[in-house]
Amino acid sequence: MKKNPVVHFELPYDDKERMVEFYAKSFGWTANMLGAEYGGYVTVMTSEADEKGFPKERGMINGGFYKKEADKPAQYPSVVISVNDIEDAMEKIAKAGGKVLGEPWDIPEVGPYVSFIDTEGNRVAILQPKMKM
Repeated sequence: MKKNPVVHFELPYDDKERMVEFYAKSFGWTANMLGAEYGGYVTVMTSEADEKGFPKERGMINGGFYKKEADKPAQYPSVVISVNDIEDAMEKIAKAGGKVLGEPWDIPEVGPYVSFIDTEGNRVAILQPKMKM
């Protein structure tokens, strides 16, 4: 049986440049600041990546930073879990006692994504990748 691996992490920011600088200086991470069409999202490379942007070393994950917004709930650090079918995963989350936060939105060239709150109050997200991860 295939497991659903953690494939990404996310951290919210108030000041994008300050956050990018902090993680670059503290840990040597490199950042790619995406445009407005991605909502000011920043992808973060924590390891050496291949030509598709995936970590070369097995078990490593990269991440991203997103802008905090007053009208969105539960903006905390989170992990992103890869799923084969996002609608099915959302049903399972709800049946298991979690709360899905809205409807999935499509991240261009990546796939549908939605956050949820688990039974312990943690914000987590799921992603149905368009490409094999």
